[in-house]
Amino acid sequence: MTDPAAVERIIAGCHVLRLGLADGDAPYIVPVNFAYSVEDGRLVFYIHGATDGRKYQLMRKNGRCSFEMDVSLGMDCMPDSGSVTMRYRSVMGTAAIRFLEGGEKQQALERLLARYPQTRDFPYNKAALARTAAAKLTVLTLTAKENPFPRGRGAASPVQMPDVKDL
Repeated sequence: MTDPAAVERIIAGCHVLRLGLADGDAPYIVPVNFAYSVEDGRLVFYIHGATDGRKYQLMRKNGRCSFEMDVSLGMDCMPDSGSVTMRYRSVMGTAAIRFLEGGEKQQALERLLARYPQTRDFPYNKAALARTAAAKLTVLTLTAKENPFPRGRGAASPVQMPDVKDL
C-alpha cells in the first residue's frame, strides 16, 4: 500500500505504537502511546516516557528504532473453503530518534494529550515535564499492509481472546 492518505487512515485508527529497539542479541519491544504529524513532507511520531529505564537507555544508545502499529478487524472463518484468516491493517517502519527539550518537549506532550479524547482537555501537572522524556521519531522507511474483509462482509463476531488466567 503506497497511498499516503490510506496509510494515514490506518495510523489514525491505531492507539498504540510498538517501539522496537536494539538490545544486544535480542530486540526490545515496548508499546507506547503516540501522536503524529507530517512535517516537511516527512511522517513523524511523538512519544514520551520516563527519563530513565531500559527504553530510554536504548533509545539514547542507538538513535534508531523500528515501529509497528495495527488495527485488528477480526477473524474471518470461511466455512465453504475451510479457511481462516485474520483481517487487519498495519504500518511498520524505521525511524531516527531525537529527544526534545524545552518548548519542543512541551508541544510534543500536548500533541499526545490532544490525540486521545480522555486527555484532550486534561489539566496535566507541568512540573512533571522535568522528569519526562519526549522524543520525535522521524520516519525513514515505512510499509503498510491490509487484509480487510471483502466488501459487504464484516466480522461475524469480535475476536474473543482467552483470559490470562485460562492460559
